[in-house]
Amino acid sequence: MKQLVLLLLCSIITLNIIASNKIVANINELELANQNAKPGDTIVLKNGEWNNVTFKLDAMGLKESPIVFKAETKGKVIITGKSKLLIGGAYLIVDGFYFTNGYSGVDAVIKFSINQQKIANNCRVTNTVINDFNNPKRLEENYWVALYGKNNRLDHCSFINKKNIGVLVAVILEDERSRSNFHSIDHNYFGFRIPLASNGGEIIRVGVSEHCEFNSNTIIEDNFFEKCDGETEIISIKSCQNIVRNNLFKECQGAVVLRHGNYNTIANNVFLGNDKKGTGGVRVINKGQVVVNNFFYKCKGVDFRSPLSIMNGVPNSPANRYVGVSDAVIANNSFYDCTPISFSEGKSEERSLQPKNVQFINNLFYTKSDTTIYHIYDDISGIQFSNNLVSAEVNKQLINGFKKTNIKMEQFGVVSIPKTIVNGSTLMSDSIRQMLLTATNNDFALSTGYLSKANYLKVVENAYTKCGATWYSNSNKKEIAVNVNCNTTEEITNALEKNKNSKLTIHLTNNTYSFAASIPLREDVTFKTNLKQPIQFISNNELEYVFIIKGDQSLHLKNLGLNLSSLKAKVFITSDTSGTSNHSNFTMQHCSISNFNGTFFKASKSSLLDSIFISNSNWSNGNGILLNLYDEKDNKGYYNVEKMTISNNTISNHTGPLLAILRSGKDESTLGPLVEIKNNTFNQIASDNAPFILLNGVQQSLIQNNIFNNCNPANKLIEYKDELRAAHSLTSNKFEQSGTIIKNNYVTQK
Repeated sequence: MKQLVLLLLCSIITLNIIASNKIVANINELELANQNAKPGDTIVLKNGEWNNVTFKLDAMGLKESPIVFKAETKGKVIITGKSKLLIGGAYLIVDGFYFTNGYSGVDAVIKFSINQQKIANNCRVTNTVINDFNNPKRLEENYWVALYGKNNRLDHCSFINKKNIGVLVAVILEDERSRSNFHSIDHNYFGFRIPLASNGGEIIRVGVSEHCEFNSNTIIEDNFFEKCDGETEIISIKSCQNIVRNNLFKECQGAVVLRHGNYNTIANNVFLGNDKKGTGGVRVINKGQVVVNNFFYKCKGVDFRSPLSIMNGVPNSPANRYVGVSDAVIANNSFYDCTPISFSEGKSEERSLQPKNVQFINNLFYTKSDTTIYHIYDDISGIQFSNNLVSAEVNKQLINGFKKTNIKMEQFGVVSIPKTIVNGSTLMSDSIRQMLLTATNNDFALSTGYLSKANYLKVVENAYTKCGATWYSNSNKKEIAVNVNCNTTEEITNALEKNKNSKLTIHLTNNTYSFAASIPLREDVTFKTNLKQPIQFISNNELEYVFIIKGDQSLHLKNLGLNLSSLKAKVFITSDTSGTSNHSNFTMQHCSISNFNGTFFKASKSSLLDSIFISNSNWSNGNGILLNLYDEKDNKGYYNVEKMTISNNTISNHTGPLLAILRSGKDESTLGPLVEIKNNTFNQIASDNAPFILLNGVQQSLIQNNIFNNCNPANKLIEYKDELRAAHSLTSNKFEQSGTIIKNNYVTQK
């Protein structure tokens, strides 16, 4: 008996030696704990701010006894400044960290590698948040998470507000140690990535074009993607044998894109477009892709951004270009009130290879708003259509393999889902059925359409109850609204300085304001007045600009009359000149601007505005370009504003262009810029050799219901320039004694 007690006591002592808890309070203590960690240990990081730190974790745990690095209280280990987490060990778990108010430079914020010799295997990052942890400059690229090694897991994390260029999560396949990796990216929340106005705004990228023929075997499942609008690729697959399943995509302007690589599976996902412009689904390229049992709801993307697009390829294409679609199966998907899908999308002189041996089976289409459910751009004899059912309301005559029928609905909250239809005429081989069964990880029914009830409820419930860090809430703090009367320029400057981080309204109460220096705007600020007579802005020395809108701020001009005849400034308003990753906005409503000699608004290179809205205002007796957004000349697809609307304004007796806007290069990864010029009156305009309106690389434009009277009569009035396919509408305008319009094939004029 004594020997047994002694044996048990020794066992307890041994276990205590092997597995222990250690609390660390700073980076030096953490480094020492990491060096001494044994399988089964738990290292607890004390609550507080960890500033300007690099975590390097290379301890070696075991499958049965991982080493855990966790926050004392989840979310209370706050990592700030220039900081990053590098993992290069085995069987490590990182739990409960919060990255905010900082950035990591060129390296990833979380990297499953310390150096080329130390990469992570069988490691996990969970219950962790990265929020607005962006490099200061928008075009300084980095990832937030870089996955190396094998069998690593990223789960139950929240990623919010990535603003600078660079993929959010990148799966790296540099060598054999990171290929056939079987990583899991699951139960995460990816939210609110605003348009980047550039390539490099993906949420997840698996591989790169140079490694596209290697297997990755990454599984992306049970995640929630919300308003991920960075670019047209939400998930970019550039490798083989990956699975994307059971994810919810809500109001995301983009798609899951099978850009390179073969034999990937997209299954059981829900795409809730909710009528948002640009919301897509799946784009198919390459060989052996499976797209099965997905639900597309009110997705409103067009062309290769459509709910489903099967691309044309490039003949004899290298693997990293556009390999033709072949040996694909697209089955049992349902489309509710979506824009049309695309067959042979992207057809061009280069992309001339049609899809072949594609099985398009058992798909279900219901629409109330479109007259057709598909567009065909080339020979589609290589696609075999069978038992695809379409709502009887569609008037268009359908090709073989599509049949009209009455479709009933199932209602889940505000979402209507077409009920699956059992039909014995399905032509599906046993081999295809087995492939689909494997792809969906479930039994596969021989019916038409998305298996609605069980899958939909599972995906949506998972997204709202099980995705993201359990301790984190994405609630935004309320802004404090402040109103200030300012009688002098000094009082304006003091009000801006005193009321930082507020929603500030400045009421101009004097008739004259003298500017000795430029004024930076670091708040969401509105200028307005109750004065009936125009206010004079004056300066004795010439300024580069009067106001600069700093990143993450907005400027609003409302109900202002400004006489700028005595103002010496090259530019009246400019956007942030630092190239910040933070976006800004500009609006002008019910304003009158007269006698300004210079550029009224200039977008600085590398700056980005989400919107410019100018309405119910007028300019008169000025000289200079009013809106200059023409500095992005790098041929990389960059531009300065996502959406611009100029409506219900009057411009008269003006010398100089209204607008010059540029998006240069042939990159196809963005939706913007979007420009609307409507219901304006333009009188007595002379812009000499420059077009009054120059749209260069604008992807969508509407010029409608405007009056052009004696506008640049001897020169160009409007000029369109495009290197890529665009959509321009020139509609219901009135032209009297005005200049020429230089159009291209993308302009529709009525």
